[in-house]
Amino acid sequence: QVQLVESGGGLVQAGGSLRLSCAASGTIFTINTMGWYRQAPGKQRELVATSTRTGIINYADSVRGRFTISRDNAKNTVYLQMINLKPEDTAVYYCNAYLLAKVLDKVTWNDYWGQGTQVTVSS
Repeated sequence: QVQLVESGGGLVQAGGSLRLSCAASGTIFTINTMGWYRQAPGKQRELVATSTRTGIINYADSVRGRFTISRDNAKNTVYLQMINLKPEDTAVYYCNAYLLAKVLDKVTWNDYWGQGTQVTVSS
């Protein structure tokens, strides 16, 4: 089975920083895109940042210049460094990966999500 496990969320004051990590495990052959999404109460899940294996990076306009996504392909891990956090950044942050893995004797490309980690920014 493939699992994405996030860590690093928490409570921080406005202007503070947090670093999220997400590690993918299982019989994984390669990961194409890894990224972060977030969902605030009463709102739809939205893209925060994504990174392809070849280094193409995309940010939501609301976080560009404050958040930095990075990857360690050898460790199947993606990070999100967040600085100058604002109360509107409060949300559950989800890790996502599109990867090739062996699951139940089948090798297929699939989209996977982590369980989410809460980020709360107080004013």
